[in-house]
Amino acid sequence: SLRLANLGYLGHMWELYAMWAWLGVFLDASFRLSMPVDEAGVWARLGTFVTIGLGGFLGCLAGGLFADRLGRTTITMAAMTISGICAVGVGFLFGGPPWILLAVCLVWGISVIADSAQFSAAITELSDKEHVGTMLTLQTCLGFLLTLITIQLMPLLVEQVGWTYAFSVLGLGPLVGVLAMAKLRRHPDSAKLANGNH
Repeated sequence: SLRLANLGYLGHMWELYAMWAWLGVFLDASFRLSMPVDEAGVWARLGTFVTIGLGGFLGCLAGGLFADRLGRTTITMAAMTISGICAVGVGFLFGGPPWILLAVCLVWGISVIADSAQFSAAITELSDKEHVGTMLTLQTCLGFLLTLITIQLMPLLVEQVGWTYAFSVLGLGPLVGVLAMAKLRRHPDSAKLANGNH
């Protein structure tokens, strides 16, 4: 059960920091195709702030409010499904109407973080009490190590396939994460999650 929770977290981290790191560059490049350069830069910065700041706030709030009621695996699978769809689809809006692109990015910003706290909460619930700190440290270290790969991978993908398809590679993480959490949901240890709300 711990391996499955960590695999879900790694799927989440495969997407999260690369999205945060490259969203502003993506929005700036997209907006430059439909508005003056100076205006594009301002809107790209504002869009990135709203997506990461406001979206992150709303996602964390919603994830926290609903996880104990609906279940950790339910929230993580729902959030990763939505964020994965956004990762695959957002590139097809590149150069399109800015307001539609910003709306999808806001949904992405909410969903990409809504599951985040649930993985560490799951580790605290599934671990032997004397190993909780070690297990959380291991989870965090593996997750941030993985982000180095996707953050560095993005510019190579943009160069090879363009912005239309580059972010879609990030959708692989949520796919793996959803499968891991679905398997965890069926595991006997899932009864330990959120007072039995797996």
